[in-house]
Amino acid sequence: MKKLFVMLLVIFTFIAVTPIFFTEPGYISIAMGGMIYELTVYSAIFWILFIFLVIVLLFVIFRGGFRFSLGTWNKLAYASKRRGVKDFEKAVASYILEDYAQAEHLFAKSSEPAQRERIGYLLASSAASKQSLSTNAKHYLNLLSEVDNKAKNVNIESLLVTIKLYMQQDDRENARLLIDQNHKLIGHDARLLTLNIDLQIAEKHYLAAAESLVAARKQKAITEQTIQEWENVVFYGAFRQLATEKDSEEISRYWNNLSSKVKKREVVVMAYCKVLAENNITAPLSKILLPIIKKGADKAFIKNMRSLPIAQPDELIVVVQKYLHKDPKNAVWLSCLAHLAVSSKQWEMAEKAFNTLVNLDEKQYDDVDLLAFAQTLQQREQFEKAVQVYAKLH
Repeated sequence: MKKLFVMLLVIFTFIAVTPIFFTEPGYISIAMGGMIYELTVYSAIFWILFIFLVIVLLFVIFRGGFRFSLGTWNKLAYASKRRGVKDFEKAVASYILEDYAQAEHLFAKSSEPAQRERIGYLLASSAASKQSLSTNAKHYLNLLSEVDNKAKNVNIESLLVTIKLYMQQDDRENARLLIDQNHKLIGHDARLLTLNIDLQIAEKHYLAAAESLVAARKQKAITEQTIQEWENVVFYGAFRQLATEKDSEEISRYWNNLSSKVKKREVVVMAYCKVLAENNITAPLSKILLPIIKKGADKAFIKNMRSLPIAQPDELIVVVQKYLHKDPKNAVWLSCLAHLAVSSKQWEMAEKAFNTLVNLDEKQYDDVDLLAFAQTLQQREQFEKAVQVYAKLH
């Protein structure tokens, strides 16, 4: 390319200088279409070389220079996108480094130029949420919803993160809208099912959540511990809701309609008994508890019974006393009797049972027993002894 320009420079210099040395330039006549054109020799040589130069330049452009020109155009046209990608990468780094203010700013700035609107707005909302900037977080989620409305397909991971962010902002309406719009995926993805149950609990739709738990038990990805935690909240909430909004007959009807497998689960049974006890519904409560106590095998359930506020436990006390008649130093039955006596405000019976329990050869009581014992002593106006028992709790 350099040689070509040097050669052209020499030729044009020669053309420019030659007329100085020749006074007669000479003429060339060209006849065309009845017209005669006259050119000097120098002008003819100039135009011939000029046309030759144009042809050479066009050849260079179309062979190799075209790619160079296209590359230059691309640099100019996509400069904004490249800056956006760099800022987006900086935003990701800031998010990882927990610089959420910088991350939010950069994600908001770069998501559109970098053509990463969906993930960018998700992360911007998350960064705003980390800073407790609820208004900003909702703004980015609104931008995200506009992007998703234009898109034909939304990936499940993006959907899950969006729902979580809505729930973190306590925006249950939009979270429910997204879940309902994608309800067909709930049965196929345990993560979406999990979010649905969490949202149902937050919405206090306990009866619907109880139905969702049936599907949850079929998902291997959801642990038994998680399901039991849900069952404890869901069934207690469902029974309590029925007690408040309906009546005792509706609670019994709902209980009877549960499957036999569900009614055998300790968490569900305890939730049912707790609501019955809190609402002083004695007949169904005794019907549940008496068989369990008579069998006497489920020590864990009997221990958990201590939390039940049973107002009329006389039938249960009789059965427990029969066990203690055969085995007076049985810690499980001593604790059970003492707590049943506390529930029915039979303070003297409670004090005797607790005294025997705490004076066994080995320590077989816990803080729950000690707290109830101290409260019993207060009711018996044995304040000094109650203080000593309270001191054992610390």
